[in-house]
Amino acid sequence: MSTIIFFKRTRVIAATFGYAFLTACGGGGATAPAAPASGSAATAPTAITSGSATGAPAVPASAPVAATDPTLSATITVISGGSVTSPVAGAVVTDVQIENLTASEQLRTPVTFGQVFAQGDLKAGESLTGQSANGSTFPLQLDVKTTHSDGSVRHAVLSASLPNISASQTITIRLAKTATTVRVATAPSALLAAGFTANVNLTLNGQRYTVSADALLKNGTYKTWLSGPVVNEWLASAPLQDSAGVAHPHLTARFAIRSYTGLNKAKVDVTIENNWAYEPAPQNFTYDAQIVVGGQTVYSQATLTHVNHARWRKEFWWGGTPQLHIKHNTAYLIASKAVPNYDQSVVIPENALTSLANNWNGTKIAPMGAGAAEPYMPTTGGRRDIGLLPGWAVSYLLSMDKRAKLVALGTADLAGSWSSHYRDKITDRPVSPIDFPYMTIFGNAIDTVNPATQKAESFPLCATPTGCVTTNVHDTAHQPGFAYLPYLVTGDYYYLEELQFWAMWNSFSSNPDYRENVKGLIISDQVRGQGWSLRTLSEAAYITPDADPLKSQFNYLMSNNLDWYMKSYVNNPATNNLGVLTHSYTFSYDNGTSLAPWMDDFFTSAVGHAIELGFISAKPLLVWKSKFPIERMTGTGTCWIDAAMYSMKLRDTATSPLYTSIGQAYAASHSAGFNALACASSAMASALQLQVGEMIGYSSSGTGFPSNMQPALAYSVDSGRIGGDTAWSIFASRSVKPDYTAGPQFAIVPRK
Repeated sequence: MSTIIFFKRTRVIAATFGYAFLTACGGGGATAPAAPASGSAATAPTAITSGSATGAPAVPASAPVAATDPTLSATITVISGGSVTSPVAGAVVTDVQIENLTASEQLRTPVTFGQVFAQGDLKAGESLTGQSANGSTFPLQLDVKTTHSDGSVRHAVLSASLPNISASQTITIRLAKTATTVRVATAPSALLAAGFTANVNLTLNGQRYTVSADALLKNGTYKTWLSGPVVNEWLASAPLQDSAGVAHPHLTARFAIRSYTGLNKAKVDVTIENNWAYEPAPQNFTYDAQIVVGGQTVYSQATLTHVNHARWRKEFWWGGTPQLHIKHNTAYLIASKAVPNYDQSVVIPENALTSLANNWNGTKIAPMGAGAAEPYMPTTGGRRDIGLLPGWAVSYLLSMDKRAKLVALGTADLAGSWSSHYRDKITDRPVSPIDFPYMTIFGNAIDTVNPATQKAESFPLCATPTGCVTTNVHDTAHQPGFAYLPYLVTGDYYYLEELQFWAMWNSFSSNPDYRENVKGLIISDQVRGQGWSLRTLSEAAYITPDADPLKSQFNYLMSNNLDWYMKSYVNNPATNNLGVLTHSYTFSYDNGTSLAPWMDDFFTSAVGHAIELGFISAKPLLVWKSKFPIERMTGTGTCWIDAAMYSMKLRDTATSPLYTSIGQAYAASHSAGFNALACASSAMASALQLQVGEMIGYSSSGTGFPSNMQPALAYSVDSGRIGGDTAWSIFASRSVKPDYTAGPQFAIVPRK
């Protein structure tokens, strides 16, 4: 098991200041702060059980900061083959299907994919071998990235040189247990000797800037991501430089070079960033871009406008592109609890898959495009990108269709298009509130002054008043879960960092005082924003590699937030009797008397998802929260027909105490005439102009309010709270249900 190493600079308690907006690029006009000195450090909370091998370690005292991250190469590499015998040999854990997309036979085709494992399924000391349908075996390289609390493998990257695949054939590869042997990393010398080259050229204001991947590999300027006899992958990055060797202050090229031994093939992953958090004068840049692999131009784009704190990615192959489509075992992925329990009876139809593919075109899939997502996230209304996973990702999960995968992974590539990417030049990782407790997107410059150093940690102002304007606007309240599933199924480092960038932005963007600076609390947001931030943070903590210093930081941030909710609600004798969140912007309807049940449902489902990811300390929170959706379906004085109402009145005035029963809330939310109608009667249906047994709130829509409620109800059943089964039974018997085939993001059902 790899050792978790945690780098930090300081943790201090925030002072209380006002609230205001900074500019799009930051605020306060401060230059990059020096690494803060240790101040009056906040006490790290007791570790929670997160499912990681060592739990959630408390944030340690200040430690030296490495200029690079040597822990990336500390992944465990295990190699297995059919000739190896062990006491566990032959036991099949799961399988994958691999489709030949060509009308020709493919020989010794390289393949790499990510695979998640349920706790205990692949124990420490066990590895995997590939097993074909005819019983023959072939070696697999297993790069273990994350482990469960019992030491068993949670997530790994698997690689192989496949047996020959006939034209248009789909083969099933069983992943069978075998013994483990350890291998060391291989240097890129063989790849370079074979003639590999790759470089990026940008022309900006008439000046040519360039960077060479092969030069970085030759100079040893790289970190190792995958290592072993099948495949080695190296991560290298450098600023774009002009002809005089002067580095551009903002633009950086990042490469992930995945080389398959003995095949003269390499995947070339290129990312161009404009991401530095504290580089003065951030701004948008317009340039001509060119990517050259093996001496051939593989991509070019004139007048590409690269917005501030954003990045774009392209992939190519040197030595020929494998034409394969990998299909994971959907049932196993869901059973592992790495993803929610989506209803596997939902069949994604051909027309929905065709529509996804046909709409994947134009400027929306070019660099700085939004893909299938809504570029202006604050847009209201039902959308396919809202949910624990976005609709296109669930369509891919349930179908394993290559068209849905194209959109799911492509939109995750384009998650870099929003100005939410702040990279720390010292650590070369997404900037963290643990390192800069007083940085903020939303706050005054004075709010960012670190009392220990007396220096502002505000981000530099944009170079000009309009120099950071972008049509891609992000928030937390409508933020899609872009990159978690793509990283889970591919093991690509780009997706890991996308997940980490968004999780960190959600943790540091609020006013430092409101989030209690280093604690990274998400409590000052809208309820739905808290839900989606908790989702992303729990996923980052769950899947970030054990050897990554950010693992401990995400666990720490999760611990802080769950502790706050537990203290404020579950363990609070004065808590409300309804099971609803009441802080921050909760009562934003009807002059401060009503809340949105659907927002509360989003949060409940995020808590349920976090528990399934191993954060079992949140179980009492889910049990407490489950009261609200259950009682809206079954409570005395209510009618389940309107359990998913748009807003619910919970108090008489903005200063009145909350009602003590769901019946009071329901009665206050409806007219006396409506309350007099028998629940689910023909009279009620007639008055509502609905079918008998049809719920209010667009029940036939996959994004309607009953659909929004469904995941919360499903997790409420799994919480074990009394009444959950009854509530679900009533919900499942409603007469009008949505067609989830075009957008299944809310099609979550109980595991019981």
